Amino acid sequence: MLTTLLLYLLLGAVAGVVAGLFGIGGGLLIVPVLVFSFELQGMAPEVLTHAAVATSLATIVVTSLASVRAHNRTGAVRWQLFRPLTAGIVLGAFVGVQLAVMLPGHWLQVLFGLFVLCVAAQMAFSLTPKAGERVASAAGLVGAGGLIGGLSAIFGIGGGTLTVPYLSWRRVSMQQAVATSAACGLPIALVGALTNVWRGWGDPLVADWSLGYVYLPAFFGIVLSSSFCAKFGARLAHSLPGPTLKRIFAVFLLLVGCRFLITNLM
Repeated sequence: MLTTLLLYLLLGAVAGVVAGLFGIGGGLLIVPVLVFSFELQGMAPEVLTHAAVATSLATIVVTSLASVRAHNRTGAVRWQLFRPLTAGIVLGAFVGVQLAVMLPGHWLQVLFGLFVLCVAAQMAFSLTPKAGERVASAAGLVGAGGLIGGLSAIFGIGGGTLTVPYLSWRRVSMQQAVATSAACGLPIALVGALTNVWRGWGDPLVADWSLGYVYLPAFFGIVLSSSFCAKFGARLAHSLPGPTLKRIFAVFLLLVGCRFLITNLM
């Protein structure tokens, strides 16, 4: 157990640095690494992918709290946008977990692989949407929140890779889009994690030391180290070439996506 905890402390540290360096949630790194480590631990293949997604969402609940406080101090969070987005997010995240639980683990990995390939392309080529012609309506925000919450809950991420481009398209400044997206990550992760606890409760295939589908040793190890290391990553980002770093991480995501697709489709 001590060795396992040390492994997840290291994962949390790396995820924190990556999040600070690239300004993205650690879920894109945490989910695939948890899948690989759960496979090595011999976790049941029927539930290991769901456990990776659920554990990632649970860690985001904790790490997003500090992020929201920091952004709120700058006054950059657009709370009038956050409220309708959250209305959709809550429903979307709940439904997203239901869909993920119904999917076999290998198909969930295929979907995750396709998603990270899209993110890799976006990062490698710096693809960003142009500002739209209209600001977001309340109904549009609710609908977008539902889609963002659903996809984020399926893939175990905080939603920043989806929320920031959407808000930018809806004529929100980049600083406010990032801050508002950080705030939206909390309800995504909270609803997603709690629903995974409920859906996994009593499942005979989950590993020991699990709360529903959330694997507690991984949760505590990641949480203990990721917040501190995110600050280090943010400082490091100012001294390293940003475009080069993003392309390096895009290559990592490309390899992860290809691995999931090849393993599960061939």
